[in-house]
Formats: sequence, C-alpha cells, structure tokens
Amino acid sequence: MDLDGRTILVTGAAGGIGSAITAACARLGGIVIAVDRVEVPHDPSLTAEVAARVTSYPADISTADGCTDLVTRVQERFDSIDGLVNCAGVMRRGSLLDIGEDDWAASYFVNVDAVMRLCRGILPMMIAAQAGSIVNIASQWGLHPAGGHIAYNSSKAAVVSFSQSLARDYGGEGVRVNAVCPGEILTPMLQQKLDTSNIAEAELAESIPLGRLGRPADVAELTTFLLSDRASFISGAAIEITGAQRVG
Repeated sequence: MDLDGRTILVTGAAGGIGSAITAACARLGGIVIAVDRVEVPHDPSLTAEVAARVTSYPADISTADGCTDLVTRVQERFDSIDGLVNCAGVMRRGSLLDIGEDDWAASYFVNVDAVMRLCRGILPMMIAAQAGSIVNIASQWGLHPAGGHIAYNSSKAAVVSFSQSLARDYGGEGVRVNAVCPGEILTPMLQQKLDTSNIAEAELAESIPLGRLGRPADVAELTTFLLSDRASFISGAAIEITGAQRVG
C-alpha cells in the first residue's frame, strides 16, 4: 500500500475534499490525523479496519493559539509526521471595495497563516527524519483569478508561492512540498451554490473541456500520489486539476 504505516495530518478533514483525502489516505494504509473544527464523522464507505486508521482531532486553526495547540498535541502523541495536507480554507466573496476587513483577515489567516503555522510546527519533525511530503490545497483561482473574489484569489496565490518557496528551502532536508490547484469540484458547498442559484450541474460543466465537474475523489487521487514515493521527484509544483478549464 502506497502510504502503509505513514502518519498523515489532514486539515479541513470534515469538508468535501478533506474527507475524500482522509478516506483515500486511510485506504492506502496511512494513519490519518483528521483535523477540523468539529469531530470528523465516521465515513460509512470505510471498513472497520480502515476506519480505525483515522483519528479525529477537533481544532480551531483560525487562530494562532488554535494552531499552536494543535501542533503541541500532535508532537506529544506522535513521534513523526510523514505527510501534511493543508486542506482547510475559507472563501469570502467580493471585490476590493465590497469586501469587509473581517472577511479579508479571515481569508488570509485560514488560507495562508494557518498553513504557515502548521508547516512551521510540523517541518522540524520531517527534517529530523530527513523525509516528508507537504501538500497545500490552493486553487486554480490562485493562478488564474476569477472576478469578484479578490481575497480568495490572492490568498490562494500566496499559498502557491509559499509552497514553492518551502520546497526550495527544504528540499535538501528530504522534504517535498507541492500545491494542488483544483477547479470546479462538486463538493457539498458547490452543490449548495448550484441549488440556490438554480444552476444545473451540466450547465456549469459546459465551461470545462472534459465535460464534467471534478469530484473530491479526483483531488484525493492526486494528493495521495504526491504524498507517496511515486512522486519522489515532484516538488515545488503547482498542479492544476481543472479538466482543462480556464477562468478570467
């Protein structure tokens, strides 16, 4: 199994993409620390044996103290962390003159600062082992900004640059870092948006050359690949997973 016995920390593990990544890591033999604000629910698609590899870690990483507390608890319980997936994120809509100070601050703390703090906390464990893989979930909008989402776009662009910088600084210590940039992924959040806007899934899919929306499992497949030794020479990459869609 590609991640057999490896300890993987996943934030945003109760969300659509995060839960898919958590399940995929466990199916591949990983020992998963599933982090979210709430208790991460049991995934009914997992067998009892696979589900036993997932430990729910409720934590609020929207504050500096919350990030510090999470890192401390992880360090006290686990001798090493082999993989870190920063999947937690928030989206606040609006152009510069429309978005409020609180929305801007929340976008940058959860999407950027929390990623930095968790990487800074976990990185020494990886350096000590001279091995590790970090996958930061960014967005295609961090590469190709969409209108009316300036805080989200720019914060995800920061995640891409941060990931590439980290990869260059710590590659010599055996640590690989990559950013994954999803496009239109049919998460519960996107489904709710479609429902409230009376937009059919097929209508949104018309903008995607492959003819369908992505699924959380698509992102999970890419993420587990990057966590595994199969991606041993991939680092500093910003990989789009969009069905060839372009925005802007």
